[in-house]
Amino acid sequence: MGRVPDLLASHLLLAASALLAGLVISLPLAVWSARNARVGRVALGFASLVQTIPSLALLALFYPLLLSLSTLVGGGIPALGFLPSLLALTLYALLPILRNGVTGLAGIDPAVIEAADGVGMTPAQKLRLVEAPLVAPVLMAGIRTAAVWTIGAATLSTTIGYPSLGDMIFAGLQTQNWALVLAGCVSAAALAMAVDAMLGVIEHGIRHRRHAQVWIAAAVLGAGVLVALTPLWPKSGDDQVVTIGAKNFSEQYILARLIGHRLERAGYRVQYREGLGSAVIFGALKSGDTDVYVDYSGTIWANEMHRKDVPQRAPMLAQIGEWASKTSGVKQLGALGFENAYAFAMRGDDAKARKIASLDDLVAAAPTLNLASDLEFLERPEWAAVQRSYPLRFKSARAYAPTFMYRALDSRQADVISAFSSDGRIAAQKLTVLTDPRRAIPGYDAILLIAPKRSGDERFNAALRPLIGRIPVEAMREANYMVDRDTDKATPEQAARWLEERLGLR
Repeated sequence: MGRVPDLLASHLLLAASALLAGLVISLPLAVWSARNARVGRVALGFASLVQTIPSLALLALFYPLLLSLSTLVGGGIPALGFLPSLLALTLYALLPILRNGVTGLAGIDPAVIEAADGVGMTPAQKLRLVEAPLVAPVLMAGIRTAAVWTIGAATLSTTIGYPSLGDMIFAGLQTQNWALVLAGCVSAAALAMAVDAMLGVIEHGIRHRRHAQVWIAAAVLGAGVLVALTPLWPKSGDDQVVTIGAKNFSEQYILARLIGHRLERAGYRVQYREGLGSAVIFGALKSGDTDVYVDYSGTIWANEMHRKDVPQRAPMLAQIGEWASKTSGVKQLGALGFENAYAFAMRGDDAKARKIASLDDLVAAAPTLNLASDLEFLERPEWAAVQRSYPLRFKSARAYAPTFMYRALDSRQADVISAFSSDGRIAAQKLTVLTDPRRAIPGYDAILLIAPKRSGDERFNAALRPLIGRIPVEAMREANYMVDRDTDKATPEQAARWLEERLGLR
């Protein structure tokens, strides 16, 4: 809960910036659209089209667009974090402001416009003195809607590397920490309601021509924004702040805090950027948006290096380290000592009854079975590699957040899952892991990757070097299960402390 002020400040900065940008674009466009029917059709049609795109998809689409643009101009354009979030949310803010502005201008009594023309007002005077005051109440209603939408959608910026109240929601959903989910939801809702309430006071003042009320409410709103943003004000020693990246499952949250504890003891201040997908997290490291994170050799091999061959684990690690250093300056400090590979798993009793022990055995039974995967697996190169080696055709295939994937198997909504070999739930749920005799799935050693800007920082490297080769898979499974079990759950922070004790690292 101590993260709420910082996340609230980041969330508010993004939402306020997007709303302001939306106003800058929408207000002149609304006037132009009201004057020109063709422009109005195009502008409103585009703004309506944006609303049909799921907000999560719109946020994600800006990553490849900005990445390509950055490549074309020789770098310098951030593809992750604030900029793509700002662009996506700005587009979402357009429709309510634009539509209410056009509707308000179109609804003004023509006699009023004729009277303004009759006294010789210029178009600018007519807009400022007649049209703007009349349309302001309708326009404010659109601004209030845009503000609430923007604050709500800003929670999704977590997925592309910008910290927001969504950090708590996504982390809580994955670890089933409902108090964390509730804290994130309540904070976002309270922020939206507070902003909407103050904008409502401003709208009431405009409607009833109470100018003092408008200015007082605007001042209170501005002061509240400034107070909420204080955690983001520059602090001494900000150059010592380290950003630790993490993907969206329990093991990553635990390892991020294990890394954070080591760096804090070395004198760094630590912040976490969690919930990043495999498609963006390596890019965040290359660009310096994150300083360090744990990835898996098979993921880098297939997703980033686009390799389809499956060598032994040691040669793979050597090639990954050489490739990362040569192509992006990323340093592979080393492997942590355990593997977290994709592994197809079934309920133990079901696998025994069907006499399925390998993926070869699974081929014949697959048409009668339902597959559940994590959110990424069905779109990953590894799944394509499995299908090339084994002609698997399941009755159905559905993607779940990892925690709910295991629940789907337990409740018999799924018969096979794409499990993780270091997951403690495999033993706890008595699952059978199917062997891969054709070696379609590469090795997945957990590897510690360091951003180019930190690769030469010996104090930084020295703080993390004791983790290399130190974590056995049994210890990682136990730590994971502490967070993932249904009762007496631990937080990732508590699991990381336990793991430190187990490994003798404190």
